[in-house]
Amino acid sequence: MVINNAAITNYPAPLWEIPSEEFSDLIDIKGVANIIRHFVPAMVKKKRGIIVNFSSGWGRSTSAQIAPYCASKWAIEGLTRSLAQELPTGMAAIPLNPGIIHTDMLSISFGEETANYTPVSDWVLKAVPFILNLKPKDNGIPLTIH
Repeated sequence: MVINNAAITNYPAPLWEIPSEEFSDLIDIKGVANIIRHFVPAMVKKKRGIIVNFSSGWGRSTSAQIAPYCASKWAIEGLTRSLAQELPTGMAAIPLNPGIIHTDMLSISFGEETANYTPVSDWVLKAVPFILNLKPKDNGIPLTIH
């Protein structure tokens, strides 16, 4: 199993006020594609394995002030679902919305309100069993950890 999670977020602002460099830095995150390029060929050769690419609720919806982040997560959704169509039977690529987790990055968007969300230590207790239970039948299905 490969678990991909690569992202940064923008400081909240209307799209037209986000500096070009900040937008480009966010959109130019290539970690997910690089990991796929390096690990998936060996998995395809064995016709076995699951690739989980972390998306976001904002990869399936939108919010004001974070358009670049939404765009990057919509890209992960599309990339993963396309990859799912390319994999041999017995493998899966799954776009996974991890839910809202209290992280430093979330605090950029929500400020002090971030403290109201699930701490990472609690999230792990439900996320790990969920992820370990993913199967090839889940290929291409956008899933969410609740």
